[in-house]
Amino acid sequence: MRIDILSAVPQLLESPFSHSILKRAQDRGLLQIQVHNLRDYTPYAHKQIDDYPYGGGAGMVLMPEPLARAIESLKAQRTYDEIIFLTPDGEPFTQAIANRLSLKQALLLICGHYKGIDERIREHFVTMELSIGDYVISGGELAAAVVTDAIARLIPGVLNDETSALSDSFQDQLLSPPVYTRPADFRGWKVPDILLSGDHEKIARWRYEKALERTKQRRPDLLSRAENHEKSA
Repeated sequence: MRIDILSAVPQLLESPFSHSILKRAQDRGLLQIQVHNLRDYTPYAHKQIDDYPYGGGAGMVLMPEPLARAIESLKAQRTYDEIIFLTPDGEPFTQAIANRLSLKQALLLICGHYKGIDERIREHFVTMELSIGDYVISGGELAAAVVTDAIARLIPGVLNDETSALSDSFQDQLLSPPVYTRPADFRGWKVPDILLSGDHEKIARWRYEKALERTKQRRPDLLSRAENHEKSA
């Protein structure tokens, strides 16, 4: 898979993609991540990429021409399955969306900055808009890192244990159950006996029950979504 990212501040993405799982995925040739500096595509003096919004108001807006030039230049080199704009008013990013995007071959992510991007870019180039939560951050770079990481770990071969991603929270509309590791007795706080039993069928049942219990307590809305999905199916 290849993921291209358009950013006004590409330096913000240097660290997230240079360590741990994402670095290993790139080293193994399973994932290509290329971050592009939006200022490299501007025709304006002093590398300008933003201007004041028409109609007044606080903040600056990313101009359409640098974005259009960048997108068209990248599209001339390859076909993108999705051109994604990271924005607070986008569709909430979920595990289901990550699963779907992990099957694609090429994605282009656009990081918003300042007060966002000119609406005409959204109308004529963007095919998907995603939000990582109901809050505002300084730019789309951190959101792009979140989306990239969530997608990348689902690509076969990226994780050393490929079944690990299948047991993550949200994969089956449930939160993950509690997890424990050695020692079995830490300060008198003991690991549940069932996990030491070696009975995999009982352990699987225990984990499901604990996942269901935790989801009911912390995120009952997930269970409602699952019920509504089953009814509409």
